[in-house]
Amino acid sequence: MSKAALTVDDSKTMREMVAFTLRGAGFDVTEAEDGKDALTKTSGKKFDLIITDLNMPNMDGLQLIAELRQKPEFKFTPILMLTTEGDDQKKAQGKAAGATGWIVKPFNPEKLIAVINKVCS
Repeated sequence: MSKAALTVDDSKTMREMVAFTLRGAGFDVTEAEDGKDALTKTSGKKFDLIITDLNMPNMDGLQLIAELRQKPEFKFTPILMLTTEGDDQKKAQGKAAGATGWIVKPFNPEKLIAVINKVCS
């Protein structure tokens, strides 16, 4: 059985690039365009990995992570932040919200898979 991943980004192109990389690694991928859409798509579903952008309309990545961490089914799910933001203050906010890791865009597919393999093992 393949692992399920959710990728959340307001950029359709970025969602497609991440989804392509994840599918190549054997994941069944669901895409969401912002935090609110992601919350809807996680309702009643189990994901083995979530990758989210930080800056999105309606609900940003930090709020999404905080909300997901309140749900028992996502308390220990690896959640990676994939964003253009790289400053330490933002990373600290991500960690405080419950992010498992932080990857700065543009991403290298091989490095993304290496990080995923580390957090999903």
